[in-house]
Amino acid sequence: MLKKFGIVIMSLAVFMACGDDDTEEVLIDTSMPQGAFTATTDGTFVEQNDTGSTGTAELGTDENGTQFLRFGSDFSTTLATGTVTVYLSTSSEYKADPGSGNPDLRLIGPVSSTGENFFKLEPAAASKFTHVILWCGSANIPFGYAELN
Repeated sequence: MLKKFGIVIMSLAVFMACGDDDTEEVLIDTSMPQGAFTATTDGTFVEQNDTGSTGTAELGTDENGTQFLRFGSDFSTTLATGTVTVYLSTSSEYKADPGSGNPDLRLIGPVSSTGENFFKLEPAAASKFTHVILWCGSANIPFGYAELN
């Protein structure tokens, strides 16, 4: 009898410990801006090679001072190849230098969807970068660029 009573007490303790908690866990996605995003420069994509690239790009910061590159909800490009890569550049031309790198070109990453996209920039981009380039590696052609003003 005492053994059964002990099992009941232990079961109640476990049940109460696993019950609802009044606090709610909040997950913060650090790859997205925290609070308001404020653009400091922006530009409109210029289509290249009949790829349908359109929309806006903005460079700015969130409320924590973290820098992001944002593609607006109007952003669109051909994504059939799956290899459209985003770069910051000092010009509208993609100038790769695989042997020694190119200090005037900074890889940001792939873009996988149309519409609004955010790219967290760590470290922050140098002020020398004046353009966003969409580059298709599999076709070895530019899909478009936006000059940031």
